[in-house]
Amino acid sequence: MQLQKVVALAEKIQHVFVATADGKGLPHVAAAGTLTAAPAGRLAVAAWFCPGTVTNLRQNRHVAIVVWDQEDDFGYQLLGEVEKVEEVAVMDGYIPGEDEIRPLPQIERQLIVRVDKVIAFRHAPHSDIEE
Repeated sequence: MQLQKVVALAEKIQHVFVATADGKGLPHVAAAGTLTAAPAGRLAVAAWFCPGTVTNLRQNRHVAIVVWDQEDDFGYQLLGEVEKVEEVAVMDGYIPGEDEIRPLPQIERQLIVRVDKVIAFRHAPHSDIEE
C-alpha cells in the first residue's frame, strides 16, 4: 500500500532522484524519469542514467530514492537495493555538427529495486522513522 502512494506521488510531481555510492562510499545523485510498480512488490526506476550511476551500481547495489513534492513539503525516501539493471533503449550518441566527437552511446535503463525501508522526506522536522 505504501509503495502505491509513492508511485502516485511520483506520477503527480514528475521527478524522482536516485542516490548511489561507489565502493568507497563517494555519493552520486541522478534525476530519474519515472517510478512505477514492478512485480513482486518491487519498484522500477527508469532514466537515461549517466555512466556514474551505472558504475556505482556495479560496485554497490544500495540506493536511496527520493520522491518529494516541494510545494506541499511532503515526500518519501526509499532505501533499498537494486536487484536488476535492464537496458530499455539505446541511442548512438550522435550530435549533429560534432561528427569528430565520438561520445558514448546513451542507454536508457530501468532499475528494479527492492525497497527495504520507506521514511518521510521533508524540510519540516522529522524523525527518519520508517513510515
